[in-house]
Amino acid sequence: MVEVRVAGVALDTSGQHVILLQPVDVVPGRSRLLPIWIGPMEATAIMVAIEGAATPRPLTHDLLRTVLETLGATVERVEVTRIDDGTFYAEITVRAGGSIQRLDARPSDAIALACRTSSPIFVADDVLAEAGVEDVISEAEAETEAEVDVEEFSRFIEHVDPEDFRE
Repeated sequence: MVEVRVAGVALDTSGQHVILLQPVDVVPGRSRLLPIWIGPMEATAIMVAIEGAATPRPLTHDLLRTVLETLGATVERVEVTRIDDGTFYAEITVRAGGSIQRLDARPSDAIALACRTSSPIFVADDVLAEAGVEDVISEAEAETEAEVDVEEFSRFIEHVDPEDFRE
């Protein structure tokens, strides 16, 4: 399992909503993103949670969080466990009393709940290997950072005085 974070919610070229999951330990140029296509209502539920936006009435995932809290249960973790014929599957691990329960869930619902409860999100290694795509965003950011570092170093070299390094 790889721990991930929600890197964003976007629209693909056909106007479909997609959630992008990115490993927490990003390795620029070698990282992968996991895109999962979701419906517009699910995208809204996740964005509301990520942004911490207030809603006039609780959304379904807010209600679920409140029910769990009221019953003394906690969400231990969320896992995207498998992909079968293009469909992603997830599980929510809930601790209630002294027992742990694993609940079958749609990834969008599990992620929306995880965002509301600050619970960690994991993706099975084989799911990331099968459905993950190259993270060109992080790679481009790394290249940009490298270019900035070179520019800053060049400015430093141009203006450095050897006397600055004498004791």
